[in-house]
Amino acid sequence: MEKQLHLNMLASRPPVPGGLQSGSKMRMGPGRKRDFSPLPWSQYFEVMEDVEVDNENSKDTFRIYSSGSEGPVLLLLHGGGHSALSWAVFTAVICSRIHCRVVAMDLRAHGDTTVKNNEDLSAETMAKDVGKVVEALYGEAPPPIMIIGHSMGGAIAVHTAAANHVPSLLGLCVIDVVEGTAMDALNSMQNFLRSRPKTFKSVENAIEWSVKSGQIRNIESARVSMVGQVKKCEEPLSSPGMSKSITEGCKLCEEPLSSPGMSKSITEGCKRCEEPLSSPGMSKSITEGCKRCEEPLSSPGMSKSITEGIIEEEEEEEEEGQSNHKRKKEDDPEVKKESVYTWRIELSKTEKYWEGWFKGLSSLFLSCSVPKLLLLAGVDRLDKDLTIGQMQGKFQMQVLPQCGHAVHEDAPDKVADALATFMVRHKFTVFKEGFP
Repeated sequence: MEKQLHLNMLASRPPVPGGLQSGSKMRMGPGRKRDFSPLPWSQYFEVMEDVEVDNENSKDTFRIYSSGSEGPVLLLLHGGGHSALSWAVFTAVICSRIHCRVVAMDLRAHGDTTVKNNEDLSAETMAKDVGKVVEALYGEAPPPIMIIGHSMGGAIAVHTAAANHVPSLLGLCVIDVVEGTAMDALNSMQNFLRSRPKTFKSVENAIEWSVKSGQIRNIESARVSMVGQVKKCEEPLSSPGMSKSITEGCKLCEEPLSSPGMSKSITEGCKRCEEPLSSPGMSKSITEGCKRCEEPLSSPGMSKSITEGIIEEEEEEEEEGQSNHKRKKEDDPEVKKESVYTWRIELSKTEKYWEGWFKGLSSLFLSCSVPKLLLLAGVDRLDKDLTIGQMQGKFQMQVLPQCGHAVHEDAPDKVADALATFMVRHKFTVFKEGFP
């Protein structure tokens, strides 16, 4: 169970029975309905921008969120599957504590960053990305920068520092990632990813799941962070048995066809040009059953989500009773375009890079000559290198109890306090007037 609780590749923890966990900020009085509506980035950051960097013969674009105008730069790197928005609440807190600037970036294949090669998530490539973004932002004379990374982002922060991609590096902070625990957890990572929902009905539904499952214990952070983790499905859910004419649209006019509630499109053809739809990959029960609404729509080749969506629509229409109401329902654009949300990145497909993120991380961390801070969610098993390093005073370690793996989201105040104290102690900055 301990290994499962420290799945350091992800910026989340497996659910705890009962949903609510100690230290959660979502306890509310009886009868009060929780608000799972998304919160805007602008409530926590001052600026959102896209930064272009050169990549061979093309340009890569990295989404950046920033705040502050003076002091050292805190460069924030998120965990696997998350985005820069996971730092939103923390950013608001730290900026109220010390004089600093904050830059949070969406790493490649995450959030709203777009790169030529989304599949290359090697530690080397991602560390180079960080260096290129810093250069694009500040040129050849960057300000003093402290890199702070959580989970996968913590590993990338270490690789970035060790490779000297940020020449003005002040310090390094790694949040809840330890090589030994991370490497042990990789064997069970795929099972954990498979246990997560594949889709959500809405962003609100995704936020609710993240809180009730214990992935993020701070409901405020979940409301802004989950926006960067999920996206609206651009194409209808498909399966190998379905023809391209259904999943991609009409071959004659290229009119897109809907997925949940798509029975009319399948049985009557394209709504714009009336071109009939057929394919050898479609079973008789689909092509004929749809024309006779009484027959069930099913096929071994069709995905469950599509068949259920069609059947549910037919059942709903039968319950309505009136044919004129049926036509109104079918013509309702909200019904045609029922939204489904899914994860922005399929982490299971990045497995070949996992070991590269974490293997040798402890020695790399200790090799960085700048002041270092390690923040952990609980009493963890430090490996041999880190244990010796801690005894020799090579880094500062602080344990933040009653937090999940997403420490900076669950307890942004505690993380901000620990970081502010560390930076002031090393004279990187000063507290703002009236604090502490």
